[in-house]
Amino acid sequence: MVDLSNSSTMSIPAMEISRSPLLPMAPADANATESKNTTDVLDLWRLKKEIPAPFVWPQQDTHPSSTTKELDVPVVDVGSALRDAAGMRHAASQVASACASHGFFQVTGHGVDPALARAALDGAADFFRLPLATKQRARRVPGTVIGYASAHVDRFAAKLPWKETLSFGHHHHHHHDGAGGGNSHLVEDYFTSNLGGSFKHLGEVYQKYCEAMEEVSLAIMEVLGVSLGLGRGYYRDFFADGSSIMRCNYYPSCPEPERTLGTGPHCDPTALTILLQDGAVDGLQVLVDGAWRSVRPKPGELVVNIGDTFMVRTSACLH
Repeated sequence: MVDLSNSSTMSIPAMEISRSPLLPMAPADANATESKNTTDVLDLWRLKKEIPAPFVWPQQDTHPSSTTKELDVPVVDVGSALRDAAGMRHAASQVASACASHGFFQVTGHGVDPALARAALDGAADFFRLPLATKQRARRVPGTVIGYASAHVDRFAAKLPWKETLSFGHHHHHHHDGAGGGNSHLVEDYFTSNLGGSFKHLGEVYQKYCEAMEEVSLAIMEVLGVSLGLGRGYYRDFFADGSSIMRCNYYPSCPEPERTLGTGPHCDPTALTILLQDGAVDGLQVLVDGAWRSVRPKPGELVVNIGDTFMVRTSACLH
């Protein structure tokens, strides 16, 4: 199972907005394992019929207080919002209500080619099926957020998430006249330099996907600006020259899913996260009023949540 997240970061040191998505990094654990133990944990992950102890989570984490209700998440037509004033007013009202409650909404009319979205999901699935030695060519350097990682074993010794991730950055400068600029091959170069020339096509897919997510993010920034009474251009201009991180999350089959989590509870410190879920991935939950509520994937829609940068009076955690 795969999902793709883009998190937008402002072009300010240490601030991440990915006019894009990726799940943010948690603070390093004081009991983090040394990187030399990575292979040992990976071997346990793949060879044991029972999940290894480092992957076991306390029961209160894997069986939290929850309801069977789905989260009331509005579907915002950003295409209509950009086309006419009435569409923008409606979208801004939806976003304002969602952000005052929990910060989550779904977007349609975003203009992302379905074939490109499918290629991005399939490309991630193909990458994670590669031999471990090949994936580790892009192994994440401890202390950074870029590269391949398995279960965050470089940062934690216990409560490891049952997943693999591949993260890479993207930066694209948008001029005020709407024209793009900057390094148009940054993502492609990342794949070829770390994994080799045979990964050029996959890099091209993700280059296009990241650029599409940039456009979606800027459109959402327009709606956010109107929802706060600041006008369409306020946040779009502010985030026009920014960066983002894309994270591909892969959740392998688990022999004891009731004892572990794919992604643990966390808050996003970024400005905006956009999530593309594989149709088979049905596990996103948001903590609202003390109960975990599900956000189910819907064909053709993207899940969006504002991060701590935009959170003022409310907070939302997810797992």
